[in-house]
Amino acid sequence: VQLQASGGGLVQAGGSLRLSCATSGIRLSRSSMGWYRQAPEKRREWVATIAADGDTHYVDSVRGRFTISRDTTKNTVYLQMHSLKPEDTATYFCKRVFPPLWGQGTLVTVSS
Repeated sequence: VQLQASGGGLVQAGGSLRLSCATSGIRLSRSSMGWYRQAPEKRREWVATIAADGDTHYVDSVRGRFTISRDTTKNTVYLQMHSLKPEDTATYFCKRVFPPLWGQGTLVTVSS
């Protein structure tokens, strides 16, 4: 069972990125999955969750700009990010909510 995040990079403020979390050994239709982020010298914070039933939830700071989704045929969870801001700069991690399983992070840098 593992998670592999990708898609990070450098983008200008106002730009977009799509992060992917490729999973193996996880049935996404029966698992809640989340995206978290950690900015330098800050605590890791929750960003978004997609529940097993497909329901989605977002932290207030990204609601309306970010969209979490999944493709069960590709075993992949996505985080589409629009209108990026410098304060979105962080390493982004995907996670199976329960039992907890973290993937490695992918760095997103938003320049002003």
